[in-house]
Amino acid sequence: MGRWLEHSVTTEVQASAERVWAVWSDLEAMPRWMRWIESVTTLDDPDLTDWTLAAQGFRFHWKARITQRVDQQQLHWESVGGLPTRGAVRFYPEAADRTVVKLSVTYELPGVLAPLMEPSILGGIVTRELQANLDRFRDLVEDGG
Repeated sequence: MGRWLEHSVTTEVQASAERVWAVWSDLEAMPRWMRWIESVTTLDDPDLTDWTLAAQGFRFHWKARITQRVDQQQLHWESVGGLPTRGAVRFYPEAADRTVVKLSVTYELPGVLAPLMEPSILGGIVTRELQANLDRFRDLVEDGG
C-alpha cells in the first residue's frame, strides 16, 4: 500500500460560471490544457471515463467515475481500478463574468515509488504542475477556446 497525497490549487477566470463549466465539462478535451494527461475517453456510461497519465517517464492508467455533479457548481470523482485517485473541482461565481475555480486532487503514490520519492518534493512538483494546468485552463476559457 502506498502513501496518499493531496493537492489543491485555485485560479480566477474572467468568464461566467456557465462558460467555465461548459469548458471543464468536456473531459475528453482535458489533454489540451492538462499537460500530464495523455488521453480521456468517455465510456458507455457518461459518468465513467478512461484516463491515461504520462509524466516523468511513468505512465498510469485508470477509470474514473463521477460521484457528484452539480452543474456550474461542482464535480467530484474517484477512480475505479488503476491509479487510486479522487478529487473535486468547484466553481465559485464572484460576478457575472468572473469565476473562481478550485481543484483538489488526492492520489495514492504507488507503493513501489513511495520509498523512492520524498513526498514534500513530489508534492511540490505536482502542486506546481496542477497550478500550471489550471492556469492554462483559465487562459483557454478567457481566449474563447
